[in-house]
Formats: sequence, C-alpha cells, structure tokens
Amino acid sequence: MSLIQEFKEFAVKGNAVDMAVGLIVGAAFNKIVTSLVNDVIMPPLGVMIGGVDFKNLSVVLKQAVKEDLTQGIAAAPEVTLRYGMFINTCIDFLIVSFTIFMVIKLMNRVVKVRKPAA
Repeated sequence: MSLIQEFKEFAVKGNAVDMAVGLIVGAAFNKIVTSLVNDVIMPPLGVMIGGVDFKNLSVVLKQAVKEDLTQGIAAAPEVTLRYGMFINTCIDFLIVSFTIFMVIKLMNRVVKVRKPAA
C-alpha cells in the first residue's frame, strides 16, 4: 500500500478531522487557562505575597547599555532572567495537564462501561 493511499484512508476515516478539531479546541482551552492564570489566579496571589506582580519578577543579569557615539559604544538591551513569567507558565502547564488527565480518566471509565464484561 502506498503512502498516498494510506493517507487517503486516514483522512477519509475522519481521524484527520477529529485531530484538527482537537487541536483547535486545545488552543482555545490554552488561551482560557492562560487568562485564568494571568488575570484571576496570580493577581490575588501577588497581593497575598505582598503586592508582587509575577509578570515583573526578574533578575537583571546585565544592565542595558545606552548608545554613546563619542566613545563608540553601541546600544544593548538589558539581559534579564524573568522567573515570574516562568512561574506563570508552570501554573498554566499544571492546570492544562491536570485537566487532560481528568478527561482521559473519564474517557477510560466510559470505555470500560461500554465494553461488556467477558
């Protein structure tokens, strides 16, 4: 069986459409979770910690250099380690992965119920 024939069978079975729908819904869900973390969870957490905005938490590794034409120094941006954004992204990941875990667990339970006992 040729590769093109296999792809045609895959696309006709509906797997490609199911996968595309899953990707679109997953991307939309990811945006919702990101907004939840950035706009709902982190602001109160920052207030409880002492008025900290996690998005702005960072460590400056190298200060910015301003351009000085008299000494021939070129401008260079500040180099920072933005660990606050990393914390936000980790919380995003935990929420998405836990949700996917729960959905798969529910799907496995439904499949077990559908299959008759041997």
